[in-house]
Amino acid sequence: MTTPTGKSTLTLPEGYADWLAQLKGQIVQARQRASLSVNAELVQLYGRVGRDILERQQTQGWGAKVIDRLALDLKDAFPDMRGWSPRNLKYMRFFAQHCPDGLFGQQPAAQLPWFHIVTVLTQLTDAADREWYAVQTVEHGWSRTTLSLNIKNRLHLRQGAAVTNFKARLPAPDSALAHDTLKDPYMFDFLGLGDDAHEREIESGLIRHITRFLLELGAGFAFVGRQFRLEVAGDEFFIDLLFYHTRLKCYVVVELKATAFKPEHAGQLNFYLAAVDAQVKAPDDKPTIGLLLCKQQNRLVAEYALSGIDKPIGVAEYQLLRDLPPLLEQSLPSIADIEAELAGEEIPDLPAAKSADLGFGQKP
Repeated sequence: MTTPTGKSTLTLPEGYADWLAQLKGQIVQARQRASLSVNAELVQLYGRVGRDILERQQTQGWGAKVIDRLALDLKDAFPDMRGWSPRNLKYMRFFAQHCPDGLFGQQPAAQLPWFHIVTVLTQLTDAADREWYAVQTVEHGWSRTTLSLNIKNRLHLRQGAAVTNFKARLPAPDSALAHDTLKDPYMFDFLGLGDDAHEREIESGLIRHITRFLLELGAGFAFVGRQFRLEVAGDEFFIDLLFYHTRLKCYVVVELKATAFKPEHAGQLNFYLAAVDAQVKAPDDKPTIGLLLCKQQNRLVAEYALSGIDKPIGVAEYQLLRDLPPLLEQSLPSIADIEAELAGEEIPDLPAAKSADLGFGQKP
């Protein structure tokens, strides 16, 4: 007899469920490897095409008109294959020129999807920065949107920059990972609030925009609650925000202060961490970590304050308004624009300064 879904109702042999789970895992892994293999082949193909274009431009003076004709001919030859737009051919040339060995430092570029590669190449100029973002993208599985946002927000300058006492309060393997998990400053410009916003306004805004907030916190943070209630000896206390970190295997208490850092803030957070460890933490959880987000901080004052604190705490600033160099605000076309181009849609030209660098200008 079979069920409406076609599955047999026979009694399954012992161990079948475990074996099925193993098979599913093997199939998923095989599909992932196949996908990575296809992507690697595509990136290598684009690299070869880019090198051919670059060589002919250098030796035969090819210009934009020849590339436009090449795009038409390749589209005619491979009508079912996307990616032969003039703009993408020029990105292939740019890739060959700036990544001739197919590597971002020690990181194989082919581990990234093509649009991720384009994002790294066009939004970053420093080789070390390109390698850092390539490594982080592979490690954390960033989407193109997340990658672009992290570049825009200069994550490489903020990651692991918070003042902490983790080295003294956590064992060596955990302290380094915890330190690298925090950043300074945190960017909350997505809230649409001014610098005069109160703590509750910021807290409410972060909950309304919880997806963006979790993205800014980084991989591994899971939201547990807001104004999390604790009771100690009959008195009530409320934690601003409580998270659990899946990689650190611990609770993370986040306290917001719409003022400059004061040493007494660390003492208050230290009390919250002790209460969470005693009342909330499971036996197999690691020690709870605190993150104090302040409008401003003096790093030396924060270091002195944390040196006398028993619990692991990090102190960082938050910014409600963006303060980025003009160069980063004048970005190249978005990934959506590039995809539209590959689909044959018209999109605006690049800014002149960037167009010349990418070889978009016409030659005589």
